[in-house]
Amino acid sequence: MIQVDEEIPTRADIIKNGKSYEMLQEEKKFLNIEVDEEPKLEDLSLLGKNINIFTGNANPQLAYDIAQYLNISVGKALVTCFKNKETRVKINENVRGKEVFIIQSICGHPNDSLMELLLMIDACSRASAKTITAIIPYYGYAKQEKKTSGREPIAAKLVANIIRVARTDRVITVDLHAAAIQGFFDIPVDNLMFLPILVNFYKQRHLDNKNLVIVAPDAGGVARARTFAEKLGASLAIIFKRRHKPDQAEAIDLVGDVAGKTVIMIDDMISTGGTLLEGVRTLKQHGVKKIYACVTHAIFAGNSIHDLENSDIEEIVISDTIPLPQAAKTDKFVTLSVAPLLGETIRRIFFNLSVSKLFD
Repeated sequence: MIQVDEEIPTRADIIKNGKSYEMLQEEKKFLNIEVDEEPKLEDLSLLGKNINIFTGNANPQLAYDIAQYLNISVGKALVTCFKNKETRVKINENVRGKEVFIIQSICGHPNDSLMELLLMIDACSRASAKTITAIIPYYGYAKQEKKTSGREPIAAKLVANIIRVARTDRVITVDLHAAAIQGFFDIPVDNLMFLPILVNFYKQRHLDNKNLVIVAPDAGGVARARTFAEKLGASLAIIFKRRHKPDQAEAIDLVGDVAGKTVIMIDDMISTGGTLLEGVRTLKQHGVKKIYACVTHAIFAGNSIHDLENSDIEEIVISDTIPLPQAAKTDKFVTLSVAPLLGETIRRIFFNLSVSKLFD
């Protein structure tokens, strides 16, 4: 259980420790947004007066960066635990009639993160918040979205039920492991995509499209890889794999021409790193020139950081939906922030603007 005995940092702490407002506005370029519905400057003050952003302990830095993007403060809250290890939450400012956004990935200690989220939702609901939006950048338990054998739970559906019953009005997440999880909820769900940020990042690298191949490391990621390839004007290859048991993957075939090419493997998450490492082994056997990788959620379970550091992957681009461990803060890993994406989504929801324009 994460122990936090202090209140959520104030705006001064955010400016001191987090990214500056100007830095996050600069990162907005990766969204490639043409803002044609910008509210008047005098209306922007409505954000600070009418919304509250709170965060649990799963990924507070992301919450600070989102607040910086919106040029507002993170709300004051105490999120800790009692001596008996039960989660303790206390909202330390008025939320009556406010639109509340609670930012919490279900990661790290996923059970604790989920309980913090639920108690914060309940506290704000009982304090008469106007609306409550749960921003869950990484939706934990998403890999348990179906039964693979008898007498197994569908954990992703159960988590969706619990979040709804806690009186959440809306959920915002990034790159669900299975898009069908949106249907598990009986409330609106915005499943944002990291892909546009990746596309603009690699476009600025000015890669040689003729010798670039986008690789789906398994059949489940073909749609994502195909879209990525189309946006970059690259060709597509697919690795087919099988799992003998959880967290162990074995590549069995590759479809596509990769010999002498530069490849980018794209996936939604790194857990143990087995899928990427098995993909590297297969690609090397087929004579690739260079291997890059990009994923949305960097879980880094087990010895994955060490294994990836010592692999033939030149560079791995990840997002900050999950806090980056200190061991992964090396030249091998490049982090792109989703704070501008989530901040822009909050702004558009508040002003009743189109969210889908983020992906045009």
